[in-house]
Amino acid sequence: MVGLIAAGMDAMLYPTCALPLRVQNATPCPFMVSLSKRNALNSDEEESGLVLRRRSAVVNGFSLVFTVLGFPRDGLATVKQGLLPGRVPGLSEPDENGWRTYRRPDAKSGGHGVGWSPIIPYTFAVPQDWEEVPVSIADLGGTEIDLRFASTKEGRLSVVVAPVLRFADLGENTKIEDIGPPDKVIAAFGPEVIGENVEGKVLSMEVSEHSGRKYYQYELEPPHALITATAAGNRLYLFNITGSGLQWKRHYKDLKRIADSFRVV
Repeated sequence: MVGLIAAGMDAMLYPTCALPLRVQNATPCPFMVSLSKRNALNSDEEESGLVLRRRSAVVNGFSLVFTVLGFPRDGLATVKQGLLPGRVPGLSEPDENGWRTYRRPDAKSGGHGVGWSPIIPYTFAVPQDWEEVPVSIADLGGTEIDLRFASTKEGRLSVVVAPVLRFADLGENTKIEDIGPPDKVIAAFGPEVIGENVEGKVLSMEVSEHSGRKYYQYELEPPHALITATAAGNRLYLFNITGSGLQWKRHYKDLKRIADSFRVV
């Protein structure tokens, strides 16, 4: 009798089936299942919101380029992003000095959406301990970052490939000099690479030419960075190498060699 009374009290106290006792093989309470689904949905929405806020910050950063380079703001193209950069191996075997050459594979995705021509491949050389690392859409730069490499001993590098139509209507065969002189290019795009204003940080600027294509090369400090900029087709290429103070001191020669090796083919 006491057991029946207790059972009746439980039923009155917990009408929504949120029982204080765990019952084996019990049917899940519809209210609790619904609540769990809502919590999961809210969590997904919060994560998506964080990614969208980061992407919005990057887009806003690119819009500032117009002011520096003097292009009209209506030159900004509305672009639908396509496939994310895919990880397709592109490294050669080490040469006799232990260096490997990376060439962007033709089969790699990342064309920035329908209507854009395929990305013209690029190459660079790295010591054999450098390895490709994943690129995330949540990274600063988002899908503009085509590639990342890193070495625990020497530093990190990234390649940004940005459609020129994001900031100027310069046609299909853009040259880096069409975008602007070296000082304006680093002032406009340096913050997109290092995440802060470059004023007072540019130690050197050089212009080199290989196979008829010009390359702007910069050294910044702080933070320690070597940036190479060029343009090909309808895209701007930014090749960035960074490292800590100790890495810079011990491996500057190798890092400079990596920076000097970058070519669009």
